[in-house]
Amino acid sequence: MTAKVDLTVRLTEAPGAPEHEFRLVVRDAETPQADVLAGSTLPDPAAARAAVERFGEEVFFTPRRADMMCTQQYGGPQVAVVTGTFHGRPVHSRFSLTDGCEIARWRALAPLFGGTAGSTGQT
Repeated sequence: MTAKVDLTVRLTEAPGAPEHEFRLVVRDAETPQADVLAGSTLPDPAAARAAVERFGEEVFFTPRRADMMCTQQYGGPQVAVVTGTFHGRPVHSRFSLTDGCEIARWRALAPLFGGTAGSTGQT
């Protein structure tokens, strides 16, 4: 059975810090929640699934407009790279906290980043 969502997250909290790796797997099945998320390594895979289902299409596939105005604020050194598939489409997205637009993207998918000390994007 193929997964409808199979994402790997590689998160670093600061340059040179150890990398954390998490996986979210959501199976195509009408089975109990534990079976649907089997293979996931996130502390709260149900919350990550909800965030990805709610925001994934927009965050992974909608390009940032060139004329988009973003607040110039710095949220921290954290970086997350998400790879895999989302409903059959390939995903390769980089997340950081370099400005207001990037912080908003990060916060939308924060449960996918594993709940490590810096993963919520809060400083």
